[in-house]
Amino acid sequence: MAFGINRQELHRWKLEVSSGQIAFLTHYWIDERFPGCDTVTKVGCSDIEKLKTWGRSHELDEHWIDYKDKYPHYDLFGEYQREILRKEAIWEQIKRFNL
Repeated sequence: MAFGINRQELHRWKLEVSSGQIAFLTHYWIDERFPGCDTVTKVGCSDIEKLKTWGRSHELDEHWIDYKDKYPHYDLFGEYQREILRKEAIWEQIKRFNL
């Protein structure tokens, strides 16, 4: 279940993903399968090859791409999340979610 974002932020992420941009969306998230992780960053792009290339640049396995809901994306947690957000200079999300 997602917390800490509004409809406008989700809508903007979906538009960016659909238009072939690499888009970032961080939100609070609780899933007992991932203890100690209370946020997730979704990095999406409808251009699958572009998303795979982006993922390889951050040493992410293309098999980790989630293809559901028309918005292909990687789910980033923990250290991957913090490191990649820093490398990509997504400072607003880092600050907002205390990463």
